[in-house]
Amino acid sequence: MTSPHSSWSSRFWSSALRSKPLTRESETTVRTSSGEGLVRRLGLFELILLGIGASIGAGIFVVTGTVARDAGPGVTISFIVAGASCVLNALCYAELASRFPAVVGGAYLYTYTAFNELTAFLVFAQLMLDYHIGAASIARSLASYVVTLLELIPFLKDNIPSWVGHGEEIFGALSINILAPILLALLTFILCWGVGESSILNSFMTVTKVLIVLLVIVIGAFEVDVSNWTPFTPNGVKSVLTGATVVFFAYVGFDAVANSAEESKRPQRDLPLGIIGSLLICVVLYIGVCLVITGMVPYQYLGEDAPLSEAFTSKGLKFVSVLISFGAVAGLTTTLLVGLYVQSRLYLGLGRDGLLPAIFAKVHATRHTPIHSQVWVGIIASILAGLLNVHVLSHILSVGSLIGYSVVSACVVTLRLKDKTSSQVSTTCVSKWAEGVICLLAIACSGFAAGLFFRFGASFVLLIVAIVIAIFSGAALYLRQAYTDPPGFSCPGVPIIPSLSIFINIFLFAQLHYEAWVRFVVLIFVTVGVYAFYGQYHADPVSSNVSIVYHRAPAVETT
Repeated sequence: MTSPHSSWSSRFWSSALRSKPLTRESETTVRTSSGEGLVRRLGLFELILLGIGASIGAGIFVVTGTVARDAGPGVTISFIVAGASCVLNALCYAELASRFPAVVGGAYLYTYTAFNELTAFLVFAQLMLDYHIGAASIARSLASYVVTLLELIPFLKDNIPSWVGHGEEIFGALSINILAPILLALLTFILCWGVGESSILNSFMTVTKVLIVLLVIVIGAFEVDVSNWTPFTPNGVKSVLTGATVVFFAYVGFDAVANSAEESKRPQRDLPLGIIGSLLICVVLYIGVCLVITGMVPYQYLGEDAPLSEAFTSKGLKFVSVLISFGAVAGLTTTLLVGLYVQSRLYLGLGRDGLLPAIFAKVHATRHTPIHSQVWVGIIASILAGLLNVHVLSHILSVGSLIGYSVVSACVVTLRLKDKTSSQVSTTCVSKWAEGVICLLAIACSGFAAGLFFRFGASFVLLIVAIVIAIFSGAALYLRQAYTDPPGFSCPGVPIIPSLSIFINIFLFAQLHYEAWVRFVVLIFVTVGVYAFYGQYHADPVSSNVSIVYHRAPAVETT
C-alpha cells in the first residue's frame, strides 16, 4: 500500500521535473484566456531604445559614485568586466530570443523548455526579487532628483519636507517616501494604457538622456586631470571585482528586449540585434562617464547620491549640473518604466502556464496590455519604495540576474543537445544529455569555488585547480557532445561561450555581500514552498494557453 507521503512526493517530483514541450511549426499562435493577445508594435529602433532605456539610469547617475569610492578610477574596469560578462550573456539570450520569438517569458520560458518546471519557477523568483527591489530603489532615486529639480524654484527651495521625496528614516529599516509611489502609479497607468504609448515615452526620454550623457562626456573631457587616475586601482583588484558585481545590474536592459518577444514586429531578426546593439551602446557610455568623472574629481571626494552633478558643480559648471539632473530624471524614468514593463510580462507568462493565478494571464481586450499583472507589479514596487530603506536592500541585488543569466547560458547548450538527440531513444543519448548537464554544473561549481578562493585570499594553487576543472569540463562539452545550429541567430562558439559565461557569472556571484547569499538560499526555500502548495497543482505545460514553437518562417508583421 502506497503511503500518502510517498504519493505526495511522487506527484511533486513528477510535476517539478516536467518541461514545456518544444514543437516545430511554421506559424506561431499565441492565445490567452481572454482570447486576446499582445500586439506587435515594436520595431528594431524601439527595441534598442527599450534596452538602453532599461540600462542607462541609476548605473550612470548614482552607482558610478558609490562604486568609485571603493574601486577608485578602477570603476571603469568594473564596468568593463560586468559589460564583458553581459556580452557573453547577451549572445546566449539573442539565440534563445530568436528561437522563441513569439512568446513572453524570457529566462523563465527558456528554462522551462530546456530543464524543468521547478527550476524555471526558481529562476523567475530570483529574477523577480531583483526587479522588485530594483524598481523600488530607482523610484526613490527618481523622487529625489524630481525634488532637486523642484527646489530650483526659489519659493520651494528648502521648503519641501524630506519625507516627500528624499525619504525620512524612522526605525532604520523603515523610511517614508511619498513621491516615489506617486511616480510609480503614473508609470503604471501609462503601461496599462498601451505598449505604443509607453514606447513613445520611453523613446523620447531615452534619446534625451543619451544626448545629455554624450554632452556630459564631451564637456567633462576638457576638465579631466589625468593625475586623478593614479593610482588606478587604489584598493586592489578585489575592490574592482566586487564593484563589477554591484554594477552588473546596470546592464540588465537586454533582458527587457528578450521579454518583449510577443510585441516585436520582426522578432527573429530584431530581437538579437536589439539585445546586442543596446548592450554595446551602454558599455561605451558607461566607460566614457567613468573615465570622465574619476578624472574630474579625486575618487575619495565623489558624492554617492549624485556624483555626476556634484563633480560638475565642483568645477564651477553649475549649468551642466542642472542639465544632469534633467538627464537623471529622464534616465531613471525610462529605467523604471521598462523595469515595470518586464515584470508584468514575466507575471503574464507564469499566469498563462498556471504557476500563478489565472488573473495574471488576462490581457485587456482593447488596450492589449496585461493590466492585472501591471497593477500588481506597481503595487509591490510602491509598497517597497514608500516604506522601506531600499539602500539597505540594494546589497542583495544582482543575485537573480547572475543566476538567471547562468541558467540561460546553460539552456543554449542543453537545447542544442536536445535537438540532436530528441529523435533518438537509446539510453546512450539520455546519458549523453545528462553528461552535458553534469559538465555545466561542474563549470558552475568551479566558478563559485574560484570566486571564493580569490575573495578570501586562499592559496593560488587552489584557484588554479578550480580553473583547470572548469577547463576540463568545457573540453568535455566540446569534444564529447554534438550540437546543431538552430534557425535564426546562432550564438558563436557553443559550448565555449556559454561555459565561459557561466563561469564568470558564478565567479562574480561569489563576490557578492553575504546578505545576498542568505537571500538566495531563503528565497529558494520560499519558492519551493509556494510551488509545493500551489504551482504543482495548477501548472500544465502541455495544454497551457501559449504554444511554444521552434520558429522557422518569418513573423507576420502586424500593426
